[in-house]
Amino acid sequence: MAKQYWELIAPCHFGLEAVLKREILDLGYEISKVEDGKVTFLGDARAIADANIFLRTTERILLKVGEVRATTFEELFEKTKELPWEAFIPKDGKFWVTKANSIKSKLFSPSDIQSIMKKAMVERLKKVYGLSWFPETGASYPVRVSFMKDVATIGIDTSGVSLHKRGYRQMTAKAPITETLAAALIMLTPWKKDRILVDPFCGSGTFPIEAAMMAANIAPGMNREFLSQKWDNLIPRKCWYESLDEAADLMDTSVEADIQGYDLDGEVIKYARENARLAEVDHMIHFQQRDVKDLRHPKKYGFIITNPPYGERLEEKAMLPQLYHEIGEAYRRLDDWSMYLITSYEQAERDIGKKADKNRKIYNGMLKTYFYQFMGPRPPKRK
Repeated sequence: MAKQYWELIAPCHFGLEAVLKREILDLGYEISKVEDGKVTFLGDARAIADANIFLRTTERILLKVGEVRATTFEELFEKTKELPWEAFIPKDGKFWVTKANSIKSKLFSPSDIQSIMKKAMVERLKKVYGLSWFPETGASYPVRVSFMKDVATIGIDTSGVSLHKRGYRQMTAKAPITETLAAALIMLTPWKKDRILVDPFCGSGTFPIEAAMMAANIAPGMNREFLSQKWDNLIPRKCWYESLDEAADLMDTSVEADIQGYDLDGEVIKYARENARLAEVDHMIHFQQRDVKDLRHPKKYGFIITNPPYGERLEEKAMLPQLYHEIGEAYRRLDDWSMYLITSYEQAERDIGKKADKNRKIYNGMLKTYFYQFMGPRPPKRK
């Protein structure tokens, strides 16, 4: 049987496409397109397993069914009906349009887009399979559609629960950063596992845990399940077994790392420790209840990577100038360190008392944030 190749779509945070692109290339797959908030690449059945298990910075993997241009619901119905749904969905498959979004397009009502497309899929499959109704007792094939300037990109979700849910974060602090965003931000820095990493606002531990997982080469999707594991019509079980075996072979939890997480809230530190234990990296991270004012470290060339409070609530806003001033003071005490912080607080540089070397705009959900990069010197090359 000839290998089947598809286009696979990996969505990500706006502004982090380059990080995801590099990850996909490192896995050995060919990129076909990079757009705002998504990277499309070519792959076979094994690629679906690999992408779900190994990629750290994407929200999900979609199997692309097609692209159609439609400005009326009638046109959307006809063009959806023309797509080869039978190549993806078996007779007993459970299928529905789980999500529709629309930007700068004539068709913008999600519920109407969803119901019209479902009807069109039913019409097509009725004819192909010679059925008058569908049992929908088999595996799930949820369809996602996104309209951009009247062109709908249509894909089937292979992941199910969003990939940022690695399975380790059972307990969260307020306003946590997602695992995928934390991983992408760490990858934007030159941090490597032999360098110190400190997060002085660690909350439930996401930055330190993601860094430890990278250091130990733990694939983010090793300990969870994916919808497409049940797609026996498209992905042989063997693909999943091989991909998981490879992930297990690459993992090395004996690696030495100096990763630390601090937070002023002792309760939250307990959450962080428990999450690290579930991620199997608790032995690699030192968590401690500590104020940013007390941040000190004897070694040089370390990294601060953190997500400090933004002041989304009014009572916090008044405290921000003082807090960012304390961050600046702590950073100045650390000799030759680098600091990377993500925040939506517009006056961050002013209150830190230093202009960032680089500043990247990143959308965290609907929130516009800045990733400030203060670069320390490189350590001297080891003899």
